[in-house]
Amino acid sequence: MTATHPAATTTTTTTTPTTPGRGMTMSDLVARHARTVPDEVAVVDPSHRRTYGELDDRVTRLAHVLVEREVGSGDRVAVLGLNSIEVVESWLAVLRVGAIAVPVNFRLTASEIGYALRDSGARLVITDRAFADAVEQGRADAPEVRSVLTYGEDYERVLADAPDTWTGPEVADADPAFIMYTSGTTGFPKGAVLTHRNLYLHAFCSMATMGTTGDDRVWMSAAPLFHIAGLSGMLPVLITGGKVVIPPSGGFDPAATVRTLADEGVTSCFMVPAQWQAVCAVPGLDGYDLSRLRRISWGAAPASTSLLRTMIDSFPQAEVCTAFGQTECSPVTTNLRGEDSIRKIGSVGKPMVGVEVRVVDDEMNDVPRGDIGEIVYRSPMVMTGYWNKPEETAEAFRGGWFHSGDLVREDPDGYLYVVDRKKDMIISGGENIYCAEVENVLAGHPKIAEVALIGVPDPKWGEAPLAVVAPRDPADPPTDAEIEAFCRQHLAAYKRPRHVQLVDALPRNPSGKVVKPVLRERYGAGPEA
Repeated sequence: MTATHPAATTTTTTTTPTTPGRGMTMSDLVARHARTVPDEVAVVDPSHRRTYGELDDRVTRLAHVLVEREVGSGDRVAVLGLNSIEVVESWLAVLRVGAIAVPVNFRLTASEIGYALRDSGARLVITDRAFADAVEQGRADAPEVRSVLTYGEDYERVLADAPDTWTGPEVADADPAFIMYTSGTTGFPKGAVLTHRNLYLHAFCSMATMGTTGDDRVWMSAAPLFHIAGLSGMLPVLITGGKVVIPPSGGFDPAATVRTLADEGVTSCFMVPAQWQAVCAVPGLDGYDLSRLRRISWGAAPASTSLLRTMIDSFPQAEVCTAFGQTECSPVTTNLRGEDSIRKIGSVGKPMVGVEVRVVDDEMNDVPRGDIGEIVYRSPMVMTGYWNKPEETAEAFRGGWFHSGDLVREDPDGYLYVVDRKKDMIISGGENIYCAEVENVLAGHPKIAEVALIGVPDPKWGEAPLAVVAPRDPADPPTDAEIEAFCRQHLAAYKRPRHVQLVDALPRNPSGKVVKPVLRERYGAGPEA
């Protein structure tokens, strides 16, 4: 029998009744440290440094601004901005009034932004000036958006005019805190609903699994803040009153990253493999004072054995760790600790504290150890469901476990190895590219009869999308330039095909479905091969 998850049948915007003295949110953490260590630095970006006292004051003022703009419990507020302290304080203010923060990828096109606003039912958008035009275009199809607040002079003015004390509503830790959009195999992004409790428990379970010492309190992630890695990774540091270092958005600068690691005394850092590869190649790396760096972790994309050995050699004082999981799980589910990074190289480790896993077949039977199956999860860190998508939620939780879509095997010692993805997805430079979404867009090109997307090796990004295209008129096929121009209108840059392979027709099975294993066998080595 298929189990029905509570979020599969209903979506509610009302808050859970709060038991007095039981609630604890990210915003509460900042308020606590503002009372106890107000002068300690809380967060740093390339332009500003904020102490806990300063951060809490600005969060309180912004919370009043949100209330004035009729944002209340359960309302959604989209936040679309480059990496900055303002993005973090926007999240915290949204949470302080009991609303739900919706981080939006700033690389999206106006139509993609519009989908996120419309699907979430966002009431207000907070954005950078650089994205104001795209937001205005996107909100044309999102009638529930009532106003837009733009970072800059107006933002600072309304904060300065707002009250600096707060006696707002108490927020239950079981209430939704974030809607994190993750692309779906149906071609439409899905909003994973994460509660305050999901994220809070994830932080504590991470600390229990990895071990946190008193001086391990300066954290940096090179991930964009709209990524779950950028959001969730900072929580253990906020819990202990440490410092969060936010690097700039834009083109990744490995030398500048190393300087920041040294200058800020970073103790733990997360980056995707492509970024670590660039950092390890920085000239004179051993000349920087990185003595405080205790732990370096990677995830979101595959890492080669040679890169892992290079990381170990480049940072002998630091533990090299693998983090594996997904947005719906807040996100980390398994870790490979430093002592096993060579002995079990290639593994994603074992489940972290608070996560129970099984490796199952399509009928939810446990497969024998060593066989390949789908990894499914049970954990208090797993999302409550997909926003306004009861059917997708029910499918994700069928059998009473959350289905990851990742195919793994377990070795005799209990270490897990990812061998494939059940979901049709490409991971390029840490970004998830879901083939159905890109295929749906390309199918609208007037010169394309049918199309399938596959991942091919890429020396920089790990994988890159290749579009296998059958033209409507073989005598007048679409050019690479025509496809690129078409995609620019509808897809974020990282989703666009890097390569195009023209074919007469796509291989199909008797039921008419495209047989992608045949395409991967023919073209999976890349266009050069």
